[in-house]
Amino acid sequence: MDDTGEKPTETTREPTQIDPRLLEILVCPLTKSTLEYDSARQELISRSAHLAYPIRDGIPIMLPEEARRIE
Repeated sequence: MDDTGEKPTETTREPTQIDPRLLEILVCPLTKSTLEYDSARQELISRSAHLAYPIRDGIPIMLPEEARRIE
């Protein structure tokens, strides 16, 4: 619960920050290329694979079947 006594919802949660050291070692599981962090959408972007991997509760979900296709 927050200070108002209400439970936080998806819309009231603060975006999770990813440790920069983690970003240095994470790569796209398909292409092995580097990833870009999109803090607004809470995703890791693989430009070479055209995929956006979601980050849920601060944990990157690095499964291609969970990724969103991007152009």
